[in-house]
Amino acid sequence: MLRTLKDLLDTFMAPAAGQSPAAQEHALQLATAVLLVEVMRADPAIDAAERKAVVAALRRKFALADDELARLVELAENTAKSAYDYHRFTSSINEHFTHEQKVRMVEAMWQVAYADAHLDAHENHLISKIAGLLHVTHGEYIAAKMRAKADAVPFINKDAN
Repeated sequence: MLRTLKDLLDTFMAPAAGQSPAAQEHALQLATAVLLVEVMRADPAIDAAERKAVVAALRRKFALADDELARLVELAENTAKSAYDYHRFTSSINEHFTHEQKVRMVEAMWQVAYADAHLDAHENHLISKIAGLLHVTHGEYIAAKMRAKADAVPFINKDAN
């Protein structure tokens, strides 16, 4: 029984050896989208600006048409609702992204968090946790946060007027 359970978990946790490059790319796109969507979902009041920030980050990372981006975000939202941990997503990213790409991923998560001009404690905690799983150092994590915050300041100040 334990062997069967291990086999089942292995199929979900590890990419199939015979998986096509297109399937691997799709899995990587989904993993990225799920983590960004999770930041959006961490804030109890999901804002349209956060959704736009998720789409913008995915557009910067992947060459996808608007309809493909919409489907990816929808799939990511459905996947995030049933996800019980982040390991399968972060392991895919750790395997395929360079360290610099992972730092930019953390920065994109901060951009989503700051998109609504309000940083929720749950967003802060989630990004910290994911940054650790991506092996991003604390200094890189803080620098990514500061860059995202600096980019968000004009929008925050504009909304305050």
